[in-house]
Amino acid sequence: MRRGRFTGYWLMLPAGLWLALFFVIPFYSLLATSLFDPEGSVLTGYSVDYRFANFVDALQQFWEPLVRSLWYAAVATAICLVLGYVLAYAIAFKAGRWRTLLLVLVIAPFFTSFLVRTLSWKLILADDGFVVDTLQFLQLLGDDGRLLATPVAVIAGLVYNFLPFMVLPLYASLEKIDGRLIEAAGDLYASPTRGFLKVTLPLSKPGVVAGTLLTFIPAAGDYINAALLGSPNQRMVGNVIQNLFTSTGDYAAAGALSVILMVIIVALVMLYIRTAGTEELV
Repeated sequence: MRRGRFTGYWLMLPAGLWLALFFVIPFYSLLATSLFDPEGSVLTGYSVDYRFANFVDALQQFWEPLVRSLWYAAVATAICLVLGYVLAYAIAFKAGRWRTLLLVLVIAPFFTSFLVRTLSWKLILADDGFVVDTLQFLQLLGDDGRLLATPVAVIAGLVYNFLPFMVLPLYASLEKIDGRLIEAAGDLYASPTRGFLKVTLPLSKPGVVAGTLLTFIPAAGDYINAALLGSPNQRMVGNVIQNLFTSTGDYAAAGALSVILMVIIVALVMLYIRTAGTEELV
C-alpha cells in the first residue's frame, strides 16, 4: 500500500524533470534577462539590476506590433473556428467510412516543414500568381493591387498553418456527442438550426475552447508568417523580439517584451476560460 501511494509521483517525475529543464529554467533566464541593465552589451556583459522600467520602455516603444499581433491572432482564430467547425462537423457526422482518410488529410500538412508551407503560400499569393490574376480578372483587386506584404497575406498564412489545431479538438468533442440527443431535439420539433444551437454547440464547447486556445496562443507569438508574407508594416511582436535578440542585441528589451507578451496571453486565456464557463479545462 505504501509503495502504491508513491507510484503516481514516480510516474510524474520524468515529466516534472522535463518541464523543469526546458520550461522553468529557461523562463527564469528570460525573466532575469528582462531585468538586465540596458546599458550592457554582449561584449561587456549584462548585470541584473532589477530594472522594472524595462517593461515600461518596451511597452512604449513596441506597443504597435504587440497590439497588431493580438489582432492578427484573434482574426485568424475566428476564421479558423468557422472553417474548422464546419470541417470537424462534416468529418464527425457526415464522413462515414471516409472519416479516417479526412482526418489524415487534416494532419497531412504537419508532415511538411512549417517554413516550406509558408513559402508555398508566398508563391500562391505572388503578384504574378493565379490568385492575384483571378481577383484582378473579377475586378476584386485593382490592376496594381497585390496580396503579398498585406495583412490579408499574413492572416491567410496564420489560418492555413494553425487550422489543424482547431479542427482536431473540435472533432474530438463532436465525435463524442450521442447522436440520439440530436434526434431527440428533432423529435421535440426543434428546427435543425435550433437543435444545433441548443444541443450540438453547447456539447462541443470544450472543443471550441481548446481549439481557440491552441490556435490563438501560437498565432500571437508567430513571426514566420509576418516575415515571409508581410512587410515591415505587418511585423508582429515575434519579429520584434527576434530582431532585438539576434540583430540589435538589446537583450533587456527583448526579454521584457517576451515577458509582457506571456503575461498578456495568460491573462487573456484565464479571462476567456472563466467567461466560457469551462474552468475545468485549466
